[in-house]
Amino acid sequence: MHAFTAPAPLHRAVVAKTEIASDHESYLLIMPAGRSIWIADPEAATAFASMREATRMAARLPAAHRAYGLPREAERSVHALH
Repeated sequence: MHAFTAPAPLHRAVVAKTEIASDHESYLLIMPAGRSIWIADPEAATAFASMREATRMAARLPAAHRAYGLPREAERSVHALH
């Protein structure tokens, strides 16, 4: 008989874009009404269930945003250092 093994936790991710002029990242926050805004705080950004979901959302945005997915924990660590 095999013991039940819980699935590995999902790695949360955020959608980000880098401002070319300032070289700072902005993070996607999806408001309750569905409107999207860009914010400076990765803590407050919308957390996606996985890198795949964050990357899929980034691909749906206009190309001018040059958005991409980032692992949330790594980004929070780097953001705290600045």
